[in-house]
Amino acid sequence: MTEATMSPDDLDQFRSRCHAFLEEHAIGMHLDGDPDQRGERRLLSGKKFQQALTDAGLAGLTYPKEYGGQGLTKEHERIWREEYANFPNMTFELVISHGMCLPMLSEFGTHEQKTAFLADIISAATVWCQMFSEPGAGSDVASLQTKAVRDGDTWVLNGQKVWTTLAHVSDYGVVIARTDPSVVKHAGISMFIVPMDTPGIEVRAIHQIDGGMHFNEVFFTDVSIPLENILGEINNGWSMATSMLMYERVAIGSGATSGVQHERADQLIEEATKRGVIDQSVLRQKLMKLYAMETVQSLVSMRTRAEMQAGKTPGPGGSIGKLAGSNIMSYARDVSMELVGADSVAWEADAGGGWARAALTGLQSGIAGGTNEIQKNIIGDRVLGLPRDISVDRGVAFADLKVGTQTDFGSQ
Repeated sequence: MTEATMSPDDLDQFRSRCHAFLEEHAIGMHLDGDPDQRGERRLLSGKKFQQALTDAGLAGLTYPKEYGGQGLTKEHERIWREEYANFPNMTFELVISHGMCLPMLSEFGTHEQKTAFLADIISAATVWCQMFSEPGAGSDVASLQTKAVRDGDTWVLNGQKVWTTLAHVSDYGVVIARTDPSVVKHAGISMFIVPMDTPGIEVRAIHQIDGGMHFNEVFFTDVSIPLENILGEINNGWSMATSMLMYERVAIGSGATSGVQHERADQLIEEATKRGVIDQSVLRQKLMKLYAMETVQSLVSMRTRAEMQAGKTPGPGGSIGKLAGSNIMSYARDVSMELVGADSVAWEADAGGGWARAALTGLQSGIAGGTNEIQKNIIGDRVLGLPRDISVDRGVAFADLKVGTQTDFGSQ
């Protein structure tokens, strides 16, 4: 990323260029009533938008040109986000590829890995997923059982991941696996790049309560990948995973736009006006509270984005924005169901405007990217400096732990 100073006229011209592009291409997702249970149509729209963005020279603004970016400044990135905030989000399904995998590869990948992968991620020619959680390692990801064993010039992976968003349409995945069970659980983990079409990988859909199937189980059975597919240093995967989770929480908590946003409050204010109840004092107070909550979250997100643009890897402060977003979703859900009344249980969009489906979908915000409880622990421990909870596994080798889905690591 270049830090060359741009004149106000240059930046104004860039803003006009962004606005013109968005006017033409950010036209929203038109699903014609299709619930798009697997997210495939939304992903196709996002890829089409991103390819047009690439063709226009507006994709990967701050990434180096040699890796498929534009090599522009953080001011360009800020202007793009401000303009994008005024249009429908076309790249929601690319949040993992662009908000998590792309910055991780850019920060920790080798020159060869960046050359091989970054340009295609930026243009959405390839879609990536993140494989961390397991049936026995959700909030405590460091208890993961999936293992990677070196076999000559390959790594062989065996295990299971769960809650993997869009694994069924992803070309590559970033996975963490245990490479040394003889040390404490946080110390013997490594991170790998895995082509999702590798023999031995099986993806199974998880059926969600809202009717969607965005999430998946992923099974690895003797999956061989090249040695050079390790991301970062061997047995440094926990540090890498922590960085990626921080990027994830920023991506979830900050979104793809910038500036002060209050989209949910605006939507409910519009609905209350349409229903003729906007003058009810108690409802107005709740709508104003929601408006204020979203405004404060936007300000926190702007600060976090500014730190990232200054070259800092996201820190634990990203959990603040993520937790705030979850609290907002919960509060907005309660207000919306109170506002729309009987329509809040109407399942079909043409009957109730999709309020019931939206309410159920919003429940995942308190889980995805780490539960609310985990975010509070992170904020208390690493932001506020409060004492940590008692840990019964401190200093104990992973192979000696008794955890829920323990695998036999004796052969490793």
